[in-house]
Amino acid sequence: MKQFSSLFPNKEAFIIFALYIILFVFQGVFVTASKTENGGYDYNTTLVVFLSEVLKLTASALIYTYKKDKKPQLITAICIHYKLLLLYFIPSLLYCFYNNLAFINLSHYDPTSYYILLQFRVVLTALLFQCLFKKNLTYMQWVSLGILTLGCMIKNFDAASIQSKGDTDLWSQLFNIYFLSINFQNFCSCLAGTYNEYLLKNQGSDVDIFLQNVFMYLDSVICNFFILMFKGELGTIVDDFEALGDIFVLLIIVNSAVVGIVTSFFLKNLNSILKTYASALELVITAVVCYMLFNIVITGFTVLSICLVSIAVAMYFKNPVSNVNPNITDSKDKEPLLEVTSK
Repeated sequence: MKQFSSLFPNKEAFIIFALYIILFVFQGVFVTASKTENGGYDYNTTLVVFLSEVLKLTASALIYTYKKDKKPQLITAICIHYKLLLLYFIPSLLYCFYNNLAFINLSHYDPTSYYILLQFRVVLTALLFQCLFKKNLTYMQWVSLGILTLGCMIKNFDAASIQSKGDTDLWSQLFNIYFLSINFQNFCSCLAGTYNEYLLKNQGSDVDIFLQNVFMYLDSVICNFFILMFKGELGTIVDDFEALGDIFVLLIIVNSAVVGIVTSFFLKNLNSILKTYASALELVITAVVCYMLFNIVITGFTVLSICLVSIAVAMYFKNPVSNVNPNITDSKDKEPLLEVTSK
């Protein structure tokens, strides 16, 4: 019970943790289901990311506006905290890269392999976490991170060996453009998540979380707009909208929007280290779901990787990092986060 309270300061934090895992499993499944037979997409993935950010921005702005507490009006609040708005351009741009790369990498890897390879980010996250929050990890925490990384390396070798059947150049499969792409995605995730946590708990600790979400998603909409412009896709947006009628594409947009808002609560109530382990727990669920839905084979290396990741997670749960926002108290002493009232 003491270890549980160290991980989750209140019941709300545990619900956020569980919801975060479930939503990300859904996201991988929805993206995989939306792929064509040759592994690509017949819709504009950048436009999908853009619309997801617009939906996040709209939801955050409405909730901030209608929450039952005394605060400045939205435009006034943005003017007051304009410096924080500018600071959010850093994680917004990084998340912009991350979200767009997710479609590219999921077109090359199955969801289980994809999520395992994303766990390479844990060591980098730990280093960034130590630098920003001045909290040194213990020996056991570093051991668990090492085991987690080993599990990811084994899965990468497994994925490469499957792709290189009939091809003697295994190393080119291990270190190909997609491997570089997923590691750049890892870098974006690590830096964005840790810096976002820093803004939530330090620079913006006294700012309403939904106002901070407005800053994040307003900046994200701007970043994704410029990516659409850079790719020369603004002129085809009307035609691209016609391809967004597929049910799985709509589910991707809505689920991505909910994931973004849940992630902000995760970083506000918990920390970016625990976030990487939550991502690791997605592996077991994703492997089973993808086997049932898409008949994606679970190899021996996949099982070994999942076992190592599970061991690492169990070790971490016995030695958790505590970086709770000092403003967060027991759920009985604070207002519900989503309480709204109509005007």
